Amino acid sequence: MKTVSVSDVAIPVLGGTPKRGIPSYWNGSIKWATAKDVANSKGRYLFSTAETITEEGLNNSAAKILPKGTVIITARGTVGAIAQLGENMAFNQTCYGLVPKDTNKIDQNYLYYALKASIQEMRAVSYGTVFDTITMKSFDEIQIPLPPLPEQKAIAHILGTLDDKIELNRRMNETLEEMAKAIFKSWFVDFDPVIDNALKAGNPIPDTLAEKAARRRAILEKLEKEDPNLPKFPPEVTRLFPDSFEDSPLGPVPRGWRVWKIGDLAHVTSGQRPSMVSENWSDETPIPIFGGGGVQGYTEEPLYRNSILITGRVGTLGQIFRVTYPCWPSDNTLVIIPAEDSYFHFVYQQLKRTNLENLNRGSTQPLITQKDAKNIQFVISEDQVLVTYHKYIEKVYRKIDQNNQEIKALASIRDTLLPKLISGQIRIKDAEKFLGKVL
Repeated sequence: MKTVSVSDVAIPVLGGTPKRGIPSYWNGSIKWATAKDVANSKGRYLFSTAETITEEGLNNSAAKILPKGTVIITARGTVGAIAQLGENMAFNQTCYGLVPKDTNKIDQNYLYYALKASIQEMRAVSYGTVFDTITMKSFDEIQIPLPPLPEQKAIAHILGTLDDKIELNRRMNETLEEMAKAIFKSWFVDFDPVIDNALKAGNPIPDTLAEKAARRRAILEKLEKEDPNLPKFPPEVTRLFPDSFEDSPLGPVPRGWRVWKIGDLAHVTSGQRPSMVSENWSDETPIPIFGGGGVQGYTEEPLYRNSILITGRVGTLGQIFRVTYPCWPSDNTLVIIPAEDSYFHFVYQQLKRTNLENLNRGSTQPLITQKDAKNIQFVISEDQVLVTYHKYIEKVYRKIDQNNQEIKALASIRDTLLPKLISGQIRIKDAEKFLGKVL
């Protein structure tokens, strides 16, 4: 198959940065991507950026807006991370945009996958690195296969179908996570069912909850008119909650509820350094190793199952992972093992709401200790409320876990097909038949 350099078929466009000292250049309506944004994007398309710029900032800098679908590659930082713009946006000088010279010769979606395959191959032969930086000259050196345009489009369609399904599952999981978070906040932070019961019973509302009570009163009044768009608790749920409040060390809480610590509900320990470490999954090393940035390798046997992990020493301090499969937490990770199944999602959500960085005891190195985690305080309900909450939320997280398993399987298929389709080792008809069996 014919091969060409990337610069033969695309024009590299380097981004730019408006002057930081001029406020009118920043916080506008134009999304402005950096290498970090690209490296942190979870899917094929880049939709969100940490910063935005104004038209004035754009016009007074080297930044340029490129259209949706443009391939963007990082030149510094995490070198060689690739995405396509999910909408029109600008970017800084840590990234290059690749604009096709002739859309009758190169399909930009195919360019994304061909470049991704080429970079992966270069990483493999250079032990994890591509270049210290990517320059304009680098695009003369990066070679990609160039089949006829119809075949390019077909390859991009096959791989894109897999990526689209992965993205759909990711977005579904984000929605499900927000649902779980909203229910937790309503029941255990805002005390909405308790406020509803107190209002119906005519019991006093603490001053600190007066504003929330006013909002709930407005909702209850509208519910009497049977507005289906407003949240309504089933009677069997409402009956589980008290109808009054009492004082506690953490302020007003529902009557009969208690102030406890994480250590009262869960065993808190630390991970260990595994004896065997592999960078890649295999039959010999199938167990993921969790560290400061998530999965950072694989080992042969699990250390824990069904646990909540907190990055406590290095990497991104205070990241929280809910793990329902066999895993090995590394020695820079705290392990939270709830004493009862009904505590699992409750403890997870409590930790997600806790500002763990405030617990940092490290001076030169970030550190959260087992003692710090054990002493995190919160308000806990009667057991029946926790059991009911777990029953509701378990269905949500079971669906999230199913979606994650499907994402893993689809990503494996895509990563297997990618180099073989790009190189011509697998022909389009064979790939289409295979795709029909798995989707």
